[in-house]
Amino acid sequence: MRRRTFLAALPAALPGALFASGAAGQSREATPNRNRPDVGPGDRIDGATFASRSAAWGTHGAAATAHPLATLAAIDVLRAGGSAVDAAIAANAVLGYAEPIACGIGGDCFVMLWDPKTKEVVGLNGSGRSPRGLSLETVRGRAKNGLIPSHGAISVSVPGAVDAWWTLHERYGKLPWKDLFAPAIAHASEGAPVSQNVAYYLSRSYANFTGGTLGIEEVDNFKAVWAPGGATPREGEIFKNPALARTYGLIAAGGRDAFYEGEIAQTIERYFQRIGGWMTRADLAAHRAEWTKAYSSNYRGVDVYSLGPNSQGLATLQQLNIMERFDIRDMGFQSAAAIHHGAEAKRLAFEDRARYYADPSFYDVPAEWLISKAYAAERARLIRPDSILQTAYAGQAPTRGDTTYFTTADADGMMVSIIQSNYRGMGSGLAPDGLGFMLQNRGEMFALTDGHPNVYAPAKRPFQTIIPGFAVKDGAPWLSFGVMGGDMQPQGQAQIISNMVDFDLSLQEAGDSPRWRHGGGTEPTGEVTPGTGLLHLESGVPAATRQALIDLGWKIGESDGSFGGYQAIERWPGRYGAATEMRKDGVALAY
Repeated sequence: MRRRTFLAALPAALPGALFASGAAGQSREATPNRNRPDVGPGDRIDGATFASRSAAWGTHGAAATAHPLATLAAIDVLRAGGSAVDAAIAANAVLGYAEPIACGIGGDCFVMLWDPKTKEVVGLNGSGRSPRGLSLETVRGRAKNGLIPSHGAISVSVPGAVDAWWTLHERYGKLPWKDLFAPAIAHASEGAPVSQNVAYYLSRSYANFTGGTLGIEEVDNFKAVWAPGGATPREGEIFKNPALARTYGLIAAGGRDAFYEGEIAQTIERYFQRIGGWMTRADLAAHRAEWTKAYSSNYRGVDVYSLGPNSQGLATLQQLNIMERFDIRDMGFQSAAAIHHGAEAKRLAFEDRARYYADPSFYDVPAEWLISKAYAAERARLIRPDSILQTAYAGQAPTRGDTTYFTTADADGMMVSIIQSNYRGMGSGLAPDGLGFMLQNRGEMFALTDGHPNVYAPAKRPFQTIIPGFAVKDGAPWLSFGVMGGDMQPQGQAQIISNMVDFDLSLQEAGDSPRWRHGGGTEPTGEVTPGTGLLHLESGVPAATRQALIDLGWKIGESDGSFGGYQAIERWPGRYGAATEMRKDGVALAY
């Protein structure tokens, strides 16, 4: 059952997380890279030396999330007879309380799942649209340096998460809707210790929102919820959110209508009227999640699935199609050649992403052409083994954030791949009065150039970075996975698939392996980074590989912590394996 592992090319150089415990009852300061020696991981008796742990195994169900409380909630729901969808909703509600720096009911949601009855991958687009009363002229008037601001009312689009949960539950739920919110309501009411990653990003958000440089309409509600004493909670300190508990209670009792048409919608509308924003109750009431096609492409015998625009899911398939044209296995694990070809494939795919990915209700996206093998062959011919492309361009069609990814699986064979986000920097900075959650800033991702497929328009869905992942082998579900983190997501997904398919890494090893991330190029907003951009390498990438990439012409960026967050469940005959991300606070469990 074990795969052989390619270890020779990778020294034990991946720094581990070192903790210095304070006295009992004290919490550590939420700052990274404290004054500690740069040492590698400990010794493992089996498996890859860089692996942080082994996968969790079980026969009945599994869950992997970015927070222990969310994983526990999902497992409890599964053990109570709930479906994988029930478990995912319960986990997401807990994450909205416990991991507010990444997600919440003020954000959007995308899902792919394996339906064991129809034996197919099903997709759901739970992203919201821009306010109907906000014109392109007004947005341009609020732009800074030709771009929509990252925070404030101008960046807010309709939150889609709650309706996505409701839509999923109507088709696939087993337990009563109200029961799914009980764990989150209990935690938000009673409080729980804050995890390390969350404490760090909450402190960064506080500095951002209260620093006076963002020009946000108001920050009092953010401070009232997440910094009531004048500072955000540190790691290990108890955090309560009674306002969110009450909001969850309304949703539990009234369903999606409580959020989009009832008291919550009325509060959101009054809030924007008070601060001078554009979101209305009518905008919320008009929102509906959409069942959507899951696109697929085969990578060396594995059918990899992604959702189409307005998400960036096709970029994963485009990268893998280009990489398939080269013998990545022969190049070697963590080799300069493998990283070079992967990064060049990313650059080419992302130029198409900037040119073609947009709301399909407003633009006819040439999706089938973009993920075709013929087009991949055409694009792959541009890549040179001994040098980098000086400029990457989009092909000619024939006619950037904070996110949480999690996955669940149940005894019936259903596997749910779900990603949910408030987007950049915790969201817009705006928390409606008394509701306990922050609204997303996805509207930042619109372009402002006339004729651009992603140009802003009222009631339009912005380009989305959040993408769940799924893979099928021989017609059977194999892998429900994701790598959260803005532009890193398709790059990370391609690396996970390559690690497992090309280099035979196990489920946990595939995520713990050092990653690369290329930044730069043309963005869906129309912003262009000159030159080739920076290739960021995690510190575990071998020094010889780093130097060889420099010799090829790559400009190497620092290991800046922007390498995403991975969760996954792998299906084996009669059992599941579950893996989680060493770079986050998560836990994977199975039973």
